[in-house]
Amino acid sequence: MKKTQMLTLTGLCCALLCIAAPVTLPIPISPVPISLAPLALFISSYILTPLQCFAGTVIYIMLGAVGLPVFSGFTGGVGIIAGPTGGFLLGYMGTALISSFFVHRYEKKYLHIMGMIVGMCISYFMGAVWFAFQQNVTFLTALTLCVIPYIAGDMIKIFIAVFIGEKLQKTVKKIH
Repeated sequence: MKKTQMLTLTGLCCALLCIAAPVTLPIPISPVPISLAPLALFISSYILTPLQCFAGTVIYIMLGAVGLPVFSGFTGGVGIIAGPTGGFLLGYMGTALISSFFVHRYEKKYLHIMGMIVGMCISYFMGAVWFAFQQNVTFLTALTLCVIPYIAGDMIKIFIAVFIGEKLQKTVKKIH
């Protein structure tokens, strides 16, 4: 694939993340809202190589850091990254890298799913550690508030991404 095509796809996947991530649903038991960001990351992992997926995620975080309202709830700024949920945002870089690695390295769907689960665990871990530090709570409390309520929903996002991602991947391969 040509450089121009890959840059365009990276930009489009970054744009997908910028559009999906602000769409959130707050839940009363947690300070972390349900977000469509993981779905966008997982779909992007089918289209972009691991480094491109990582780069697109870094660009997304940089856009949010400079103040564009691309984070959950249409927020932006360094304060969001430095705040209690910033670890999840930073964890998205690992999610993107690992998910895309598994998708591009292995052909079996169950390994794609496994890679996305491992990638999501990176975001969960970084988010929980950061939240525990920010809020001065135990790691177990952070897991209870910020991870456990989201596992089922994120598994649904993974299955949706596998379905959509495979179709998009085939379409993108036809382009070149």
